[in-house]
Amino acid sequence: MLTVYTLKNCDTCKKAIKWLEAENIDFQNHDVRADGLTQNTIAEIVSGLGWELALNRRSTTWRNLSDADKTDMDNNKAVSLIEVHPTLLKRPVFVSSDGMEAGFTDAAKALAAG
Repeated sequence: MLTVYTLKNCDTCKKAIKWLEAENIDFQNHDVRADGLTQNTIAEIVSGLGWELALNRRSTTWRNLSDADKTDMDNNKAVSLIEVHPTLLKRPVFVSSDGMEAGFTDAAKALAAG
């Protein structure tokens, strides 16, 4: 089963969901704010993607973090930050038994299509 981690107000997430529905791809939508994220889920995503891809450094949330929060980043620190600020997770994240992709990219579409 494909799980797609999204945020309700994210335009890219909306496009991804529309595409998945148009392609008749069965998926579970998991809203990172409304449904929450467990530390284990965050750790799996960050471990699978690496913090560089998992962490949305273009977000307003990122820009509002202190310099101390932004420095010396590693997977563990990224997990801790995303746990406190779920909107720091780059979205959408596609997770299936075949792998994991962040963003609405050709690679993510290929993973979703199986």
